[in-house]
Amino acid sequence: MMTTKRRGSLTAAALAATALAIASCGSGSTPAGAPAASGAAEPVTVKVQVFGGGENFGYKNAVAKWNAEHKDVQIKLEVLTDQFEQVYWPQMIQWLQAGKGAGDVVGIDEGGMGLAKAHPEWWADLGEQGLSGRQADYPSWKWENGVSSDGKVFGLGTDIGGMSVCYNKTLFEKAGLPTDRQEVAALWPTWDDFLKVGQRFQGKVKDAKFTDGTNTLYNVVLVQEAAKNGNLTYFDKSNALVVDKNPAVKTAFDFAQKMTQLGLTAKLRNFTEEWATGTKKNAFATVGCPSWMLGVVSGNAGEGAKGQWDVAAVPGGGGNWGGSWLAVPKQSAHPKEAAQVADYLTSAEVQAGIFTDFGNMPSNTKAQQDPAVTGAKNAFFNDAPIGDIFAKSAASLQPVFLGVKHTQVKNAVESVVQGMDDGSVVQDKAWQQLVDDAVKAAG
Repeated sequence: MMTTKRRGSLTAAALAATALAIASCGSGSTPAGAPAASGAAEPVTVKVQVFGGGENFGYKNAVAKWNAEHKDVQIKLEVLTDQFEQVYWPQMIQWLQAGKGAGDVVGIDEGGMGLAKAHPEWWADLGEQGLSGRQADYPSWKWENGVSSDGKVFGLGTDIGGMSVCYNKTLFEKAGLPTDRQEVAALWPTWDDFLKVGQRFQGKVKDAKFTDGTNTLYNVVLVQEAAKNGNLTYFDKSNALVVDKNPAVKTAFDFAQKMTQLGLTAKLRNFTEEWATGTKKNAFATVGCPSWMLGVVSGNAGEGAKGQWDVAAVPGGGGNWGGSWLAVPKQSAHPKEAAQVADYLTSAEVQAGIFTDFGNMPSNTKAQQDPAVTGAKNAFFNDAPIGDIFAKSAASLQPVFLGVKHTQVKNAVESVVQGMDDGSVVQDKAWQQLVDDAVKAAG
């Protein structure tokens, strides 16, 4: 049953989507060669649209450097929302179908790539702009996900999602737990151990919860279990729904349910304002952290929390959650300049800089091998050796297959997992509702 709270969340998403549409209508790209008041030609403006909380794609420094060095082509970065499945991708699909509204370069999360590949009519062919040679910069699976169903290159990989747990040292100390990252990792070699640590924490700390909510850790367990089950989550490789048949989904669901039943969660859904505020106010002590999540956590917590958070190895060892691509919509008035910007933002130099500044692990193999990456430390996370934690394992990450309707099913599943946590879904009926809702979302 849909609660008032859930309706409010959906309404907020709808309003946010409307706001995106309004923003798009009011901010088109600058025509090439348009005369300025002085009589000089104005620069081409390439609008880059991305998503994500905190530092999201980590493009702030790279965009500033480009704009300082390229007066003829300027990048306008727009972070449209932190909600990919609920807001960004549905709105982007509308713009792509309509042939207007999308930026010149757009970010696509891994969950949207199945659908993006199936619609080559939406995208400019980057091969026509000389970017087919970028294949050597990527693992084969990352490159192939950016090739459309008709064989054209449409997307260049940004990051990939090696795994860790971010933990709040202040709250761990308050609970009488170790705070050294090696000692913390030794507390939880398995997920059962992780739950036991959570119970110890909750026995000592009453004004904060051990985890942020169910969804981040549900996803960590899901991708770990996917690797044991053919690298599948919600769909098999023929795009048939396998939610009720794939043990990975049930194992992740059971773990999330245990967290809820043990009272370990702050009942916050990831990528919401409440979740960001909870990070800032020390409402929870742990969050599942693929590498790109480091920038989200640090951005949400704020500079004043520098050194308060740290990074430890994840129970169960590794996993690959997340990662994105940049693509140029065919509707762009400046495909050449847009391709140049996408090429730059996915270059080894830029990806290495983003990793050392914000933590997003490069998919560019040249960047992965850069000593600045392999030896990187993150100052916000108490100088955590993120190069050792993430970058050295990048080559061994396994791609998880995601179906054409992955985002729709993922959103439906996570709404049930979150509803089970916040009380809007009855515990003993949650699994069947998850399966039923997934079937509806898959159409």
